[in-house]
Formats: sequence, structure tokens, C-alpha cells
Amino acid sequence: MRPALIIIEGAQGAGKTTLTDYIRNSMAYTNLYRLSGHSDSTKTGKAKSKAMFDSVLRHMKDLENQDLNLVFDRTFFSEEVYTRLGYKEYSFTDLYEIYLKQLNDLDYDIYFIVLYLEDVELFRQRLDRTGKAKVDYAKFDIMNSINQQNTYLQLADEIQDKGYKNIKVIKLPTDDKKEPKDVIYNLFKDKWK
Repeated sequence: MRPALIIIEGAQGAGKTTLTDYIRNSMAYTNLYRLSGHSDSTKTGKAKSKAMFDSVLRHMKDLENQDLNLVFDRTFFSEEVYTRLGYKEYSFTDLYEIYLKQLNDLDYDIYFIVLYLEDVELFRQRLDRTGKAKVDYAKFDIMNSINQQNTYLQLADEIQDKGYKNIKVIKLPTDDKKEPKDVIYNLFKDKWK
């Protein structure tokens, strides 16, 4: 049985932190990586993104046969979403396609899980930052999250359409916080602690 490589993606407020923490605390021999990217949205930021994601893919490759499950809260998919939405001054698609192929070629059971809300009004509740740390450059608002969500779901459809055989695509609604945990448990119960 190969180890799992699980990538959790989704808009701000979709529940990535909750679900990745649940997996990390429940699945045996699992490392959790929480990537935040960098703040350089200018054209020079593309080189920084390339250096970071080259390193991330090398790290995944280096750990292939170590009997470790890897869970990522964001990866290069987020960079592609943010550039498609115009948050950055460059296109990332050329590198995104390279990383997607490299990911597909890794020797893991690979899961690309996109979290989304069927009731987008829930973003309003989940993005309420009252009493939480504020980050000046992050714009927490419902329209940003809806646009991000639509783009992540589009990526999921594209991956399926392109026929990447080693990447299992799962679109997982998180309106009810218990249901995603049940789905995750059923997917990975053979790896549970």
C-alpha cells in the first residue's frame, strides 16, 4: 500500500485548516505542511514561486518511499488560482502545467481535495475576523472567496478532463462540518491511528 499525498485546496473560509488538522491528528505517520506563499505579486514574484514549488515537489519526491503520508494545506494550485484571478501581475499556467505532470508522476496515492460551500452565505460567517489576528494584505471578503471557490472547482474539472490517472479529484462540500470528516475517514480509514 502506497502512502497518501493529500492536497487540500479551497477558498478562504472553506475549512482547510479544520480538515487538515483533523487528518494530521487522525492518520498515522502523517506530516502536515501549511504553505502560505509569498507576498510579491509583481512579475519578480513568479521566480520566487518557481523556487518555492520546485523545492516542494523535490521534497515530495524525496519522501516517496518513506512510508509517510503527506498532507498539504495549499500548494501550487493556489498560485494558479490567484494568478487566474488577477491577484498577481504574472501568469503561472506554464509552471502549473509542469508541476501538475510532476505531481501525477509521483509514487503516492494522490488526492486533490477541493473544499467548497454550497451555501456561499456561510462565507460571511466564516470570514468574520473579529477577535482573530488580522493580516493587512489578505482581503477576507465574500466575493473574493466565491471567485476563488469557482476557480478551484474549475481546476478540479480540468484535472479530471485532462485524464491525470494518478490524481484522484474530490470536490467536498463543507457546509456541514461533520460530513467532510466522515468522507475523509471513509477514504483513509485503513491509515487511521
